[in-house]
Amino acid sequence: MMRTLLAAAAAATTLAIAAPALADDHAADAKLEAVLADDLRDGDRARDQYRNPAETLAFFQVEPDMTVVEWGPGGGWYTRVLAPYLMGSGTYVALNGDSDERSYPNRAAEARSKGWTERFKESMAEAMEVETDDVKAFEIDEVPEDMEGTADRVMIVRSLHGLWNGNDADTVLKGVYDILKDDGMVGVVQHRAPADAAYSTVNPARGYMREADVIKLFELHGFELAAKSEINANPKDPANWEGGVWTLPPTLRYGDQDRARYEAIGESDRMTLLFRKR
Repeated sequence: MMRTLLAAAAAATTLAIAAPALADDHAADAKLEAVLADDLRDGDRARDQYRNPAETLAFFQVEPDMTVVEWGPGGGWYTRVLAPYLMGSGTYVALNGDSDERSYPNRAAEARSKGWTERFKESMAEAMEVETDDVKAFEIDEVPEDMEGTADRVMIVRSLHGLWNGNDADTVLKGVYDILKDDGMVGVVQHRAPADAAYSTVNPARGYMREADVIKLFELHGFELAAKSEINANPKDPANWEGGVWTLPPTLRYGDQDRARYEAIGESDRMTLLFRKR
């Protein structure tokens, strides 16, 4: 349970204080190990083999005492890693799009979108066993001024194509730039199209983006590529599905049709990029 996890985190912190020369890295590793093993993630753990959370956070140089912003938490898969990992010594911040800038099919959809902040804070407070007021969650246009220049890391995981398709990339990346410290960095995991793919064949509408396009997009918004990794690569994925990335697990767009084939491939091929604020 989460209380057990918090106790493990406290023990790790005590170890770091008792032997700082040896224990900082060990304490962080122990805390992350406890987070990944906690029963809060029982429904998530099957995805670890494709999403490699420990290796990805290490590559992004995320430490438990940092302020880390997660863009578009969605179903909360990474939230259930980041939030408890940062609890007690760092700060977790959830960031979502401007609900006033969207169009809606009906009033119910509009109400759900505009209620995201309150709903997210309540569900996270319950899961993390903290007070609702202690949860930081904002729409991109509502970030408090005193938070600008305070974030060590921003993570944009498997959602950059949505920003592109919704014409939101410029607004969001500007907001991300503003919230980061001068030495802050952005970690990106994104479904990857083949480098030589024609835009008309494999494009963000199918969930995939070309790595060179992602790098150029960040460069245009004041970032430089600091490093890239193949941690989340999957060479089995040709990344050319008519039904887009959702053809593969975990969505399995076509249900039982060719299910065994798609499950044998696994989740999508992904680029893993780290950008530094210039």
